[in-house]
Amino acid sequence: MMEEDFYATIKLKTGEEIFSKVMPTEEDKNSLLILINPVQVTEITTRKGVTGYKVEPWLKTTTEDIFILSMDNVITMSESKDIEIITMHQEFSRKFNNVKSNRPNISRKMGYISNVIDAKEFLEKLYDNS
Repeated sequence: MMEEDFYATIKLKTGEEIFSKVMPTEEDKNSLLILINPVQVTEITTRKGVTGYKVEPWLKTTTEDIFILSMDNVITMSESKDIEIITMHQEFSRKFNNVKSNRPNISRKMGYISNVIDAKEFLEKLYDNS
């Protein structure tokens, strides 16, 4: 039976704490979570003592927005009704999806920029001539 999706904070066995829209499901007697735009939320304090939140993607080197997580990797999960955090997640998701759709598809036809050795030599010459 498919349950409705909800927002939750999830603590993983790795120590990571993520916030996501979650859709629980079962497949072959395994409990799974489908995570939609999972993020890490960090509380930050400015020099003036103002506290706020920094929202970053959970996985930074992918453009995927849906992930499947086994409940075997979860220590605990808490459903969230916090409107402020949910709104931040929705705003992040909206911006992330806009950025993702505006990115050009990278291909080898775009050209070869440089290798490390050539780039180093070029930058050293540029520095020496300045």
